[in-house]
Amino acid sequence: MSQRSRYWSCTKFADWLRGTPKPYAETMEGWDAWRLKAETAHPWRYWLADEGLDHIQNAIHYVPDQIYAVKYYINNRWVTRTHCLSAAAGDIKPGSWCDVGNRFLPCLFGELVDFVEIELAWWNIAWESKTARKKYNAPFWATGWFRWRTWRCAQAGLDNLDWQRNLKQEDDYGISKDDPRYGTPTDQAVRAQEILDLYNWWKVTRPARPDAYEASGWTAYCEASRGENGGSLRWGADTSPALKRMSNRAHKALRKIEAAYEKEDEEMMIRLIKVRHALWT
Repeated sequence: MSQRSRYWSCTKFADWLRGTPKPYAETMEGWDAWRLKAETAHPWRYWLADEGLDHIQNAIHYVPDQIYAVKYYINNRWVTRTHCLSAAAGDIKPGSWCDVGNRFLPCLFGELVDFVEIELAWWNIAWESKTARKKYNAPFWATGWFRWRTWRCAQAGLDNLDWQRNLKQEDDYGISKDDPRYGTPTDQAVRAQEILDLYNWWKVTRPARPDAYEASGWTAYCEASRGENGGSLRWGADTSPALKRMSNRAHKALRKIEAAYEKEDEEMMIRLIKVRHALWT
């Protein structure tokens, strides 16, 4: 089935035909329970609403679906290149060498940034009014038939995450007021908060980390060593006791800082892997 912004099986008419309203949102277990309940209550009506309407919609939209398929093949193959991971030019300079192990972090977080600033940005305006779209100055090719998944708007993506992370367990999710979960964040809200935290870490926190060479005193030592050795760095061969002490302290501090940064990078990359199933629109 082609991806559509509106499915006939999710309309009010489908709810009437089925005899069992479809929830606005649910967990995987909740959807399984609802399907069992709806199919058991009215088997034939359930099939008409959830499968029959899809077959009819597919038949009516057959030609535009084929056109969309060609368009999205071109988009996925040559524009957004969804078959591969790549790093932003600011993270790995094109044409420069980067070992495989060093590509993982920038490539994965580069994809996270694109997800927020492109995919969620589109989601934030896809079904909104023209006034809402105008707020972000979205071009005509940002939504609708002409969409090529190249429009980027960090604020639109962040606004979408802000909406998601504030979703609460309420009536729309089948949670009554006497349920202890009522008013608590939904699973979607929890995942959205994690995505936002990871995005902010990569875009704000990590770039603001003190330079390891500066913070450890290694840069200061190198300048002092060159100053006493006619412009040459003589690390490990300094004759001055003061320079030797300075070198040892700086080198020890440098190793400690770099190890801490590496540990943080690894922990954040693991967190990103764990939330990967929430990275879809």
